[in-house]
Amino acid sequence: MGAEGICITGIGLVTPAGQDLVSTWRTLCAGRSLAATDPALTGLPVDFSCRVKELQVEQEVGPQRARRTDRFTHLALAAARRAVLDAELEAHRWNGERVGIILGVGSNSLETYPTEFRRLTDGKPTAVSPWAVTRSVPSTVAADLAIELGAHGPVFTVSTACASGATALGLARDLLRAGTCDIVLAGGSESGRAQMTATCFAQIRALSRRRDRPHLACRPFDLDRDGFVLGEGAAILVLERATHARRRSKAPRALLRGFATTSDAYSHAAPHPDGMGAERALRAALADAGCGLRDVDHINAHAASTPLGDAAEAAMLRRLFDGTTPPVTATKSVIGHALGASAAIEAAVTVQALQHQAVPPTANLETQDPGVELDVVTTELRRVPMNVAVSTSFGFGGSNAVLVLSTP
Repeated sequence: MGAEGICITGIGLVTPAGQDLVSTWRTLCAGRSLAATDPALTGLPVDFSCRVKELQVEQEVGPQRARRTDRFTHLALAAARRAVLDAELEAHRWNGERVGIILGVGSNSLETYPTEFRRLTDGKPTAVSPWAVTRSVPSTVAADLAIELGAHGPVFTVSTACASGATALGLARDLLRAGTCDIVLAGGSESGRAQMTATCFAQIRALSRRRDRPHLACRPFDLDRDGFVLGEGAAILVLERATHARRRSKAPRALLRGFATTSDAYSHAAPHPDGMGAERALRAALADAGCGLRDVDHINAHAASTPLGDAAEAAMLRRLFDGTTPPVTATKSVIGHALGASAAIEAAVTVQALQHQAVPPTANLETQDPGVELDVVTTELRRVPMNVAVSTSFGFGGSNAVLVLSTP
């Protein structure tokens, strides 16, 4: 093993599959997509999504903050509180100067801007909300968590498109290794259910068009895949050095052993067809962890259900593992694509896979693409003895990020 392992001592999840770790895992293990018609997207070419239901926003964040912040902040605050509780920490009682927060956000929130722009174009600049900027810029979510939790160390957001959550976790790992912080809350939060977001992704034909059967729309690695389903959610992981966790007698859920990120430097939206940038990231992350390819027991794939993306990732994995890949799953098949939050959610799910020694199934894989020569878990939960698991994440602009996680 390489450098001292970074412990994951707490996880907070808010996803379409549940508002905590246990319910999210249970729903994922059922292997059925949660995509459904979304009232927020009525009238659009693609009018369905995977959404977080029954989140009591005012109870979670308070009435005033609920009015002054957008949904990606609501989701992050809820997840952060769950993560701190799971880690058996007490915010404001810790040494806040040694606590950092790094969150991945794919873009600024597009909930607020259409309303405010409409007021401006209607000739009513004084009607524009004074909170329009602070509620929507990406840095808002990290700042709100810092205010809520009394974190006075490094606090910022990162944006590497759909790899943002993994990038945040990797940078948090670096802060801990450098001794800059004792505790870092890291992960991602995003809601893709704004009408502008849905319209933009539909215009570039990234979304599935199965409006008549949305629950069958997201089908990673399937021969008939035609795009992803928008989702939302947040995952916050509490990271500490092993020595720090031991001092407070907190057993870790898992270790973050390796991380690497690369760029395709190829296209704004399409992955490089040979997946060489993704392969470099995976090789580098394993080297960082002190692991080899034969040590990998499970892969949580990016697998967004796009024709080009799935093909490039599958070809890369087959080539790298010489045709004998470990069991693969695709979390987005059940809960959709939460954009900048997706990588953090999938990291949390991978931790659960390690803890339960089981791989949840991929939904809607009816006819596996002949070009996808992978051992994709389908139909039901598969029990798999495992010590090391990999979570892969790729984003627009050619961002590749890979996390290597292991049992403690």
